[in-house]
Amino acid sequence: MDISSSVSKLCFHLISSAFQRCRVSEHICRLSVVLKSSPASDPPIIRISISDTGIGSSLEEFQNLRCSWEGIGVEKWDGLLSATTTSFCDNEVHHFLLNLRETISGRRLTRLPSNPKNGVKFSGTEVCLSISESIDVLTAEINDFFQKVLILKIPNVAFELVAGCEDVPGSQYEKVFLANESNHLTFSTSSVECLKSGLEDYVLKHGHRLNHNCKSCFSTWGHLKVGSGTACSLESHKNSGSGLMMEVVIILSELEPTCPSFRECISKTEVLYFEDYKPCTISESILNALASIDWKSYGLAGGNIVDRGGDLLGWENLPPHTRLTMVLHSYNKQDIIPPARSRTQTDRCLIKRAVKHALDDLKEKHAGILVSANALKIRSYAPDLARSIAGLILSSNDSDFQKECFSLLGLQSREIGEETVEESIKEKIISVIDMNDRKSQRSKEVAVAPAPLLFEDNRCWNSKFQDEEYEGEDEF
Repeated sequence: MDISSSVSKLCFHLISSAFQRCRVSEHICRLSVVLKSSPASDPPIIRISISDTGIGSSLEEFQNLRCSWEGIGVEKWDGLLSATTTSFCDNEVHHFLLNLRETISGRRLTRLPSNPKNGVKFSGTEVCLSISESIDVLTAEINDFFQKVLILKIPNVAFELVAGCEDVPGSQYEKVFLANESNHLTFSTSSVECLKSGLEDYVLKHGHRLNHNCKSCFSTWGHLKVGSGTACSLESHKNSGSGLMMEVVIILSELEPTCPSFRECISKTEVLYFEDYKPCTISESILNALASIDWKSYGLAGGNIVDRGGDLLGWENLPPHTRLTMVLHSYNKQDIIPPARSRTQTDRCLIKRAVKHALDDLKEKHAGILVSANALKIRSYAPDLARSIAGLILSSNDSDFQKECFSLLGLQSREIGEETVEESIKEKIISVIDMNDRKSQRSKEVAVAPAPLLFEDNRCWNSKFQDEEYEGEDEF
């Protein structure tokens, strides 16, 4: 593990904590990361400042902070971290000095003199540290981190990244990231709805690049089919606002064949994973959970891990021109972890449930997609069956019978033709097959309604019509 990765992980943790303080605030918040390099030092020293205007930090957050020291010598970083924080209800601004290299917990945190707020109401936190590191590498890593966090689409937080060398004109880099830049969301928008919006923005970027849309991949938003699902570790916590939550969003997108990355995109699924509002590497346990899902029941063959880096699943039979993208987000709503179960085990169980709910949501919203292998087999008989039924209707000498059949098919007598009747019947057969296939994916605890009638007229069919109008008559 090199120094960059260790320091980056600490920075990402501090940024994630700041992000969550902003997220739960009822106000529009700013999160700023400022990197300043001193040209006079050799090797150069970077001062890192991570500040937010959120609800303020708790003392426990700093006391429980840990860092990996592999590859980080004292000459690179002394382990000191200063923190300044206050909440709206505080009358003072509190200052702390934290020594992460201190092994005795009682000596890690030092309280410094506080400053009075003199009646001014504000809230926020700033954490600072100084390290010997390349500012370019750290800037690039934090920039990528912010780009990924945008997928969470939290509407009340804006991010700012500033980097540069002190006293060197023109060296400053500054970028602002706005979650609501393309699709305005309200504070009341649910977390999973924000995640859906963020993933939609993400897949519209060519090759999943985060800086521009690609018109050769998609011409309209109508090419996106979106499904979402959630699962909670404890059912009783769903309405209480606590417990470990898993949110999953899956998007099926239809690519234009002119897309430069067409062949690569349609054969693999990128899986993005967030834990506690920060992007994370997917663990082996999570990959195994994804691989163990019954994809065949949704008409998908494969689901095999094709990238040991942990973000790609390979498929054998995605529909033509189709790309599948998935994002998972695991978080503790009130920092409560269920007892007697590890986080890894809980995540694995929740992933399977949440992914199933997202796939079911896709099937419900978009008829004819993610059809199971069994339904596809039954579908293959639909043309022959439709041809036989159409032949029976058209060969009948009973004009009233024919008229009633045409009415149920939604056809007018003047447009009747053998191909028209056959096609209409086939569409209804396939519709019924798909409807029952969607029902088969639902929880077994839910009572399954009787299969719909083949010629059901959705405009007027009801129990009264069935009892009074069709009593004693022959039906197909």
